[in-house]
Amino acid sequence: MATLQKIRSKGTALILILGLALFAFIAEEFVRALSSSQNANRQVIGKVYGENVNYQEFNELYEEYENAVKLSNGNQNLTEAQSIQLHDQVWNDYVNQKLIEHEAKALGLSVTDAELQNIINTGSSQTLRQTPFVNQQTGAFDVNTLKQFLSNYEEIQNNPDYPAAQKEALESYYKYWKFIEKQVRQEALAQKYQALLSACLLSNPASAKAAFEARNNEATVLLAAVPYTTVKDTDVEPTEQELKNKYNEMKQQYPDFFDMQQEARDIKYIVVPVTASQADEDALRQELAEAAKALDSEENLTNVVRENRSMVNYNGLPVSRKALPTDIANQLDSLAPGAVVGPTKNVAENTLNVIKYIAKVQQPDSVEYRMIAVQGADDKAKKTADSIYAALQAGAPIDTIAKQHNQEAAAQWVTSAQVDNSTVREEDKKFIETLFTTPAGSIKKLDLAGGSFIIKVTDRRNVIDKYDVAIIKRSIDFSNATHNDIWNKFSSFLAANSKQADIEANAAKEGYAVQTAQYITSNDHYIANQSSTTDALRWVFNKSTKVGDVSELYEAGNAHDQLLVVMLTAIHKKGVRDFKDENLQNILKQEVIKDKKAAQIIEKMQSAKSVADVAKMGGAVQDTVSHITFASPVFVQKVASSEPILSGTVAAAKKGQFVNAVKGEGSVYAFQVLEQNKLDGKFDQKQEETQQAATYTRSLGGLIQVLARKAKIVDNRYLFYQ
Repeated sequence: MATLQKIRSKGTALILILGLALFAFIAEEFVRALSSSQNANRQVIGKVYGENVNYQEFNELYEEYENAVKLSNGNQNLTEAQSIQLHDQVWNDYVNQKLIEHEAKALGLSVTDAELQNIINTGSSQTLRQTPFVNQQTGAFDVNTLKQFLSNYEEIQNNPDYPAAQKEALESYYKYWKFIEKQVRQEALAQKYQALLSACLLSNPASAKAAFEARNNEATVLLAAVPYTTVKDTDVEPTEQELKNKYNEMKQQYPDFFDMQQEARDIKYIVVPVTASQADEDALRQELAEAAKALDSEENLTNVVRENRSMVNYNGLPVSRKALPTDIANQLDSLAPGAVVGPTKNVAENTLNVIKYIAKVQQPDSVEYRMIAVQGADDKAKKTADSIYAALQAGAPIDTIAKQHNQEAAAQWVTSAQVDNSTVREEDKKFIETLFTTPAGSIKKLDLAGGSFIIKVTDRRNVIDKYDVAIIKRSIDFSNATHNDIWNKFSSFLAANSKQADIEANAAKEGYAVQTAQYITSNDHYIANQSSTTDALRWVFNKSTKVGDVSELYEAGNAHDQLLVVMLTAIHKKGVRDFKDENLQNILKQEVIKDKKAAQIIEKMQSAKSVADVAKMGGAVQDTVSHITFASPVFVQKVASSEPILSGTVAAAKKGQFVNAVKGEGSVYAFQVLEQNKLDGKFDQKQEETQQAATYTRSLGGLIQVLARKAKIVDNRYLFYQ
């Protein structure tokens, strides 16, 4: 009882303690949930129809594409430009797929597993014909080759004794196939959707007849044009209301231009190239002078070239003239064998060169050969090789001998292009030399470390001059000291001119050029057309970056050979373009000026009764234009302007009729129809309707843009990738 009384006496304190503990627990959970949500948001690379595109999901998709590209092209390393291009392709394909899937779902369209399997079995998809699973003779997709691969894959994956490296290579091809399978399904769904829409776009007899006549009825006119340039701009200054009226008019006419789907920003920037100094060039020249001595005195020219980091490889084999740099090839005919020239400067490509010209020989550009290989270098292997060589020398058929040793000895071609300037081992060099120096019909036995090769040269084509020439070509690059000097000078300028206005006012005095870029978006990838500007692009589109801000100093370019500073000058929000936008104001002003000039000219033309009357007006030109049809715009040579309006007005006029005051793109026109002719075409209603339907179907290409607007796409890839 006493204990209970004691608890009651401390009740208020206990409630407070429990309340604080409960609050702490709830707060901890809230912070944890908030942190988790923020981490998830940081992984959002974009949105389609309001659904988040997760970075990991997109990256896995990119890796699928990358694997497919590498296997298709045999290229294991993508350049920065190739990687950026592939990221764009993956994103665009992903978005288009989501757009189609969204519409297909609403229409009840899908591709079943049975339909997909039928496409694979029949090989009807063009995508399938671009895979390794094709018939080598016909180029058509071969489902049996695919089935054999899948069977082998499953068997090998379940075999614990199979080498891991080969399993990994096979796994890459399996992933490639799964990627192709997914692509084929998506392609089939898109085709279904396209077919459904195409079926809704039909022609009819009336439109078919009109289309035929639009191409086959042509006219010749005598016209006079009064160009807008005949009226001074100062005589037609637009008012604020006229600009607003034109803004509202054009906003309805050109929704794609006025309704921006992505925020854009304007910048000004300075790019400072980092180039080699005279001291850098002198140092390289001295280094190559020593290299020239080495080329003149040492026997192992391959090592000399490699140790001097030449841009042109040397393997000791004669190469065709087209394999040599142009500046080197142009000097060879004036050099004597053994001559060493250089260092000499190629100003155009900013290099220093040293040449040792060894000899000129005549060799075939391509060689066909057949070969039997004998592995091993022991006495038994050598005896086998000698036996094969003797049999072939005695006239035995190479096919027969090859079969006896479980080989095919199939004919193979090797060309100069395959071996010129390539990196080869000494034994490879001996093999290539043998091929290109052996006469057609001759047989040679070549003993190398790994075994013997009995080679029969069966054909030689296109004997050309080849050159044995060792070249050390080096780019004149800037040193660290030069880079630091240029950096420090530019950095000092920016420190003394920290504001945008100061930079613009003083840049030219220091030899720096301020440049402008307008309406750049976050998926432009580059600033100032320079690579490695990801950080600068992120700064431009950072929410904390304000108009008037100046960025830090960035290094750009593939070799950090460009210094870059960026200034934000304007932000164009997503949505309808602001009437006060400076660039838009210029467009509106030009359109209003054109309208007002046209109105003045038309007023003066009202009293004209003939083309001759209009031709008397100041600045007017007269011309005869033939072959005018409704189907294509008219090009008026005398004013160098394409005028679609004339196609319609001429087609509607009668022969001999005078038509006055036609407002065009560059002039106001008056014309008289001199002739009207029908071409010798024969109307085929069915053919015309088919052509019309095909034209309508091609117009569906713009549908993706319409769907994209509805999808409210958000693209934040610039935060994650270059």
